[in-house]
Amino acid sequence: MRLGLALGYWGRGPSASHLPLAREAERLGYDSVWTAESWGSDAFTPLTWIAAHTSRIRLGTAVAQMAARSPTTTAMHALTLDHLSGGRMMLGLGLSGPQVVEGWYGRPFPKSPLTATREYVDVVRQVLRREGPVELDGRFHPLPYRGEDATGLGKALKPITHPLRPGGLPVLLGAEGPRNVAQTTRIADGWLPLYWSPTRPEAYALPEVLPDGFLVAPMAQVRVCDDVAEGLLPVKTMLGFYIGGMGHATRNFHADLMARMGYEEAARRIQELFLAGRREEAVLAVPDAFADEISLVGPRERIAERLELWRKGPVTDLLALAPDEESLRVLAELNR
Repeated sequence: MRLGLALGYWGRGPSASHLPLAREAERLGYDSVWTAESWGSDAFTPLTWIAAHTSRIRLGTAVAQMAARSPTTTAMHALTLDHLSGGRMMLGLGLSGPQVVEGWYGRPFPKSPLTATREYVDVVRQVLRREGPVELDGRFHPLPYRGEDATGLGKALKPITHPLRPGGLPVLLGAEGPRNVAQTTRIADGWLPLYWSPTRPEAYALPEVLPDGFLVAPMAQVRVCDDVAEGLLPVKTMLGFYIGGMGHATRNFHADLMARMGYEEAARRIQELFLAGRREEAVLAVPDAFADEISLVGPRERIAERLELWRKGPVTDLLALAPDEESLRVLAELNR
């Protein structure tokens, strides 16, 4: 099982610790470093900055939001960064949800998310492989554009820039629903689970037999500490925000996933509290058991024992949300 460093996205501004953590991860032998975006900082610019200050560690987006860019634009970003980094780029994509797609990007959330995702990946692949002009008779991403307001002058174009790697670069998808996960194994090179519990693989409907070389790369908060309950508080804070606030009360993919994992009553309670403005109570309503099973928190010996569960399953890459260099170092030592 390879290790990656997940840096997420910025809060109020850039974190002074991100670049030192990325460089330390590379020194420790981590395979990859990942950045993300929500509705603030973007995923590609920080990754480019990290690329300029490292030499070996692979670079991934976990995830770049599809609604933020047309598929050709996203592919251009990835193609450019792959060249500048010497072939280290991995493109992780996610559809996001209606609240963000319509509220932030000002675009309609697709009525058929699976079709929209499939078309998006198709176009991205065409650009990254450069086997001919990019064309798609699609419902959501037609190329050339042929809507009612089209001029009719659109021309299918072949990318000017040649790919650094024949066949393109790895494309991974952040997927939560069972049908989305199943499609991911068919159209992508890997899957980026949001909440992975090594004791509940059935919750994801992941096929028992995966394609050769398929990546399963979940994120998990990693924290070396003496007090497990205290160490779980940042995990619960993150869960309270995602379960309670990252989506509408009637359509929240994160809450639905938590429910499928056996915590339906708690998920709905977290939503109620968060949406009522009682955010601290929402965080405290996150069950310790749930926060614990999707993270690696506690003394070194406890993390070592629990890490074995992650190794026994289909996980190929553990992406550590680590707050400090000590946690990064301990995880690297335990995974050798």
